[in-house]
Amino acid sequence: MSDQRWDAALKAAREAAEAAAGIIRHYWQRGVDVEIKSDATPVTVADREAEQAIRAVLGPALPGAAIYGEEFGLDGDRDGLLWLVDPLDGTKSFVRRTPFFSTQIALMHRGELVLGVSSAPIYGETMWASAGGGTWFNGERVQVAQTADMAQASISTGNVKTLTGDARWQALGAMIRDSNRIRGYGDFCHYHLLARGGLDLVIESDVNILDIAALAVIVREAGGVFTDLEGGALTLDTSSVLAGTPAIHAQALKRFSLSPSGRGLG
Repeated sequence: MSDQRWDAALKAAREAAEAAAGIIRHYWQRGVDVEIKSDATPVTVADREAEQAIRAVLGPALPGAAIYGEEFGLDGDRDGLLWLVDPLDGTKSFVRRTPFFSTQIALMHRGELVLGVSSAPIYGETMWASAGGGTWFNGERVQVAQTADMAQASISTGNVKTLTGDARWQALGAMIRDSNRIRGYGDFCHYHLLARGGLDLVIESDVNILDIAALAVIVREAGGVFTDLEGGALTLDTSSVLAGTPAIHAQALKRFSLSPSGRGLG
C-alpha cells in the first residue's frame, strides 16, 4: 500500500528536479568553465546553480527536513528527515558532452530511503518512486524483469576500480562468462534499465550515497533488490552497489560472498 505521507514530498522533489533541468539545459547549450575540487573531481556553475534551485524548492516544501547536497554540504540534522541531493551526477559526462548525467533527489526518514527522483534532462528520461507507491516512467508503472537464470541475465557494470583489486574480480569474470551478456551503461542509465526490465543486474564498487539513493528507491519499488556488494542495507557511508532482480541478485551475492574483498588475487 502506498504511504501517502510522502506524496507532497515526492511532488516537491519532482518540481525541484524540473527546476534543475532548466538550468542544466541552459548550460548544456551555452557551455561552462570547469573547476577541479579538492577531491580531484570536476564542478561547474551548472552543478552549483542546480543545487541552489533544488534547495529553494525542497526547503519550504518540507520544513524541518535537513538537506545534504553534493555542492553545499549538510544543512540541518542528518538523523531525522534528510534530503539527499546530487544536482548533476555525472559532471565528467556533462563536461565531455555526453548525455549520461542526471539530477538525483531522495528523501531519507530515520535512516530509511522513502522516495527518489532521477531526472536525466538531456538523455530524456525521468523516473520516480515512493515507499509503497511503485516506480513510474513515462506515466506508467514499471517492474523489473522476471529473470531467474544467470544464463539469461544481462549484467551492467559501472565504477568498478576497487573491485578489480580483490578476489571478487574473478567472481565477476565467472559471472560474466555464465551470463547472457555484459554491458557498461553506467550512471543513472543502467538503474533505469533495471527498474523497467531491460537489465537484470548492476554492479558498482565505487559510488557515493548521493549517486544512488534515489535510484535505490526506484529499483526497489519496481520489485528489485538493491544492497551494497556485501548484501548490506544502504547507509550514508555506502560505497558499493549490487542491484538486480531478486533471483539474480541472490545468485550474484552468493558468488561474491565466496570471494570476499581483502583476499588479493595474487
